[in-house]
Amino acid sequence: MQSATLLVEIGTEELPPKALKGLSQAFGDALQKQLQEHNIATGTMHLFASPRRLAVQLQDVATQQADQVVEKRGPSVDVAFDADGNPTKAAEGWTRSNGITVAEADRLKTDKGEWLLYKAEVKGQPLAGLLPEFVQRALAQLPIPKPMRWGTSNVQFIRPVHTVTMLHGDQLIPGEVLGVASSNHLLGHRFHCPQGATLTSADDYEATLEGAYVLADFAKRRQRIVDGISAAAKAAKGVIREDNDLLDEVTALVEWPVALTASFDESFLDVPKEPLIVTMKDDQRYFPLEDSEGNLLSKFVFVTNIESKDPAQIISGNERVVRPRLADAQFFFETDKKTPLESRVAALGNVLFQKQLGSIKDKSDRISQVAAGIATKLGQSGDVAARAGYLCKADLVSQMVSEFPETQGVMGMHYARNDGEADGVAEAIFEHYLPRFSGDSLPQSIPGCAVALADKLDSLVGIFGIGQTPKGDRDPFALRRAAIGLLRIIVEKDLPLDLQELIALSRESFGELLSNANVADDVLEFLLGRFRPMYQEQGISVDVIQAVLARRPTAPVDFDKRVRAVASFRELPEAEALAAANKRVANILAKVEAPIADKVDSGLLSAQEEIGLVKALEEAEMRSSSALEQGDYTGALKALAALQKPVDGFFDNVMVNADDTAVRENRQALLQRLRGLFLQIADISVLNN
Repeated sequence: MQSATLLVEIGTEELPPKALKGLSQAFGDALQKQLQEHNIATGTMHLFASPRRLAVQLQDVATQQADQVVEKRGPSVDVAFDADGNPTKAAEGWTRSNGITVAEADRLKTDKGEWLLYKAEVKGQPLAGLLPEFVQRALAQLPIPKPMRWGTSNVQFIRPVHTVTMLHGDQLIPGEVLGVASSNHLLGHRFHCPQGATLTSADDYEATLEGAYVLADFAKRRQRIVDGISAAAKAAKGVIREDNDLLDEVTALVEWPVALTASFDESFLDVPKEPLIVTMKDDQRYFPLEDSEGNLLSKFVFVTNIESKDPAQIISGNERVVRPRLADAQFFFETDKKTPLESRVAALGNVLFQKQLGSIKDKSDRISQVAAGIATKLGQSGDVAARAGYLCKADLVSQMVSEFPETQGVMGMHYARNDGEADGVAEAIFEHYLPRFSGDSLPQSIPGCAVALADKLDSLVGIFGIGQTPKGDRDPFALRRAAIGLLRIIVEKDLPLDLQELIALSRESFGELLSNANVADDVLEFLLGRFRPMYQEQGISVDVIQAVLARRPTAPVDFDKRVRAVASFRELPEAEALAAANKRVANILAKVEAPIADKVDSGLLSAQEEIGLVKALEEAEMRSSSALEQGDYTGALKALAALQKPVDGFFDNVMVNADDTAVRENRQALLQRLRGLFLQIADISVLNN
């Protein structure tokens, strides 16, 4: 069967830049799936995406569907023929409907009987007759939250469609998609090639567009931007901080990228760099330049979509555009500095946190109280943490944060320093928002950790305390993120804190506000449940996490040590047998209704294997207890791994449920002792093979 490269392109108005990569991948996947589901062979797929187009190029696409043999089963032989072997009406009706005679029907024999069978050959349809519908279906499956209409048509898509190209090899496939007829006309660069280009072969798509000043390949266009801004930064003796999201967005905004360098008045550098960076990146999609020490320079790199004969004009235009935004930041900063943070706290009383839990000021008061308590638990004076907690939300009512919400916390730090607050207070104000996202940095100072924990606890205990727990995808207060952030801080900063004590400390700060009597248990359960996704993200298997969760340790650092120990134990050659033995022991003990003795009576031991197991248990207890005293769970489990052979020998040769009651109960006590050794660390019976 013949094959050729297939090219499908949808030419549009400018597509949403943040959605472009997702739309491209979804279009390619959906179209390829349509072809494969309809038995049209395809080869390698190459996706193209630029501001004004989505395109899919597929190698080795067959010219038509593969022929198929369709088997149609008819009535069973005992129904198809009477006692004399003559066809019945059922057989004749079935064969007639298939255009054959009874004599021409095949037979299908199975272990359940024999049936009449008709094998019909279905000829494959040409690709040209099927493709328009496939493209239409693929486009209908794209993740488009708000489609739009244009002109007088009822056709809907994410942006108005101007061209549709469906080319198989050098053959144009006729048809209509989204109300636009297929043609070999491609949209060129809006300014460099407004007349567009004509595509003569699907294999020439990328080269044809490049001749029309369009780099259609997203990855290649992105790399050209990286090379361009890197060269510009080097020439300006600056450094561009990596920002993949910004790179992707800029790549989705241009078709022929050219990197240029511009500058702004150095007086703006008196403003903290964070709001300047925010306005350059978020408002203008510029790449700020810093020196090797992280200080902002008065230069920036931007990417234009035109190769100008007079780039100075473009540079000047961008400098004029950014100046008012930087001037706004400068004005806000100078104005905000005139009002101390402490004077802003009262205004937080007018900002609602949650109707039942009060204002942001109420929250700040609680954070201050709890942060002081946490700092004390960590062996420090609570004064710095209390002060930072009291001021930590004050910058929310500043002009700068009102205009640039992304700068909350960091501006509080700058304003605190301007007010003469202690460095520890200023740092903690910034750090209390950390971590802001998965993989983000953590607070470095003890006061910063204390305030961050107090803030997250306040949200968790408060929202659970009024019965508004996260359900499904609904989590308006970001409690899941707060919970994982809280656990990360305690674990990664190795803080000797217990969740139950922290929850109690936070609950006390609410006074009589909370209506949920079970809030402490609910929050603890929620926090313990967050360990699973946190460790799964680190590659820890679910059964290891479940083994530790079964023991419900409430000190996160202790939980982490147990998880690491069980993960290490799971790799030992003895682990599988001991996990199975523990499961067997758990099942045996679960069926025992009477209380089990605490001690094993050596006088009732008779079998060599049970005597040997007792001796091995005593040795393992001694070695593991020494490790446990030092918090070395890994060493303790390695010591217990030596029990594998004695345990296997016991189960191979000793009957636990002996007829003699005293002997049976003594062996049950022995098994309970064995299981108790492992349960000091985790329930390894839940480990999978």
